[in-house]
Order: sequence, then C-alpha cells, then structure tokens
Amino acid sequence: MEVTNLEETGRTSLGAIRIANEVVAVIAGLAATEIDGLAGMSGGIAGGFAEMLGRKNLSKGVRVEVGEKETAVDIFVIVEYGAKIPDVASRVQENVKHAIESMTGLKVLEVNVHVQGVSFPEAKDEQRVK
Repeated sequence: MEVTNLEETGRTSLGAIRIANEVVAVIAGLAATEIDGLAGMSGGIAGGFAEMLGRKNLSKGVRVEVGEKETAVDIFVIVEYGAKIPDVASRVQENVKHAIESMTGLKVLEVNVHVQGVSFPEAKDEQRVK
C-alpha cells in the first residue's frame, strides 16, 4: 500500500478531504481481527505455507481500491481450526463494512474474504517441551 495514493472523498468550504488507501486498509485489518474464530491476517502463501501476520501489520493482508466515494476490499485471512469458515467470513465482511463506512463515510461496495489457511492449536505435549 502506498500512503501517497490519496483519493478525494469530500470537499468543504475549507478545502478537500482525502483518505489514503493505507488508512482504509488499517481500518479493515483492525475490524477483521476483532472477529472470534479468526487466527490472523495472511501475508500470502510463502513456500506453500500461509504466512500469518501479527497486529503490527494491520494493513498487510488487506488490499483496497478507493474511489471518490466508494471502496472495495480484499482481505486475506487465516481461520482457527474448528471455526465455521462461512460464519467467520460473513462476520468479517459485516464488521469491515460497518467500520469503514462509519469511520470514513465511503460506501463499501464489496468485502472479499480470501481464506488462506487454518491455524491449528499446539498439542499439549509440544507446549510442555517448550
């Protein structure tokens, strides 16, 4: 994401209001990580494994296209083992849409959730060894 890529979302008597794509991506990433059943954001597939990103990289694993008054979002996630993937994905879509629309005033056209992997809990025996 380039911070220099700004889109004009409003004009007031004092001037223009512009929101960077990075800002929308961070809002989407934070809203997605609030959902139970989501293990984390995915930075993509590296060497056959989905790379899981921590909270410091909220805009990673999120791709946005911001227009003058609308936006579309692609989110790449890793779901916790045992969670119902369609339910988690649906809650992510709703939360991301609500967060972006309420914070920026942009209309969210679509939120595409790409499930890149499943996170398995560590076995108790493995935890004892560590």
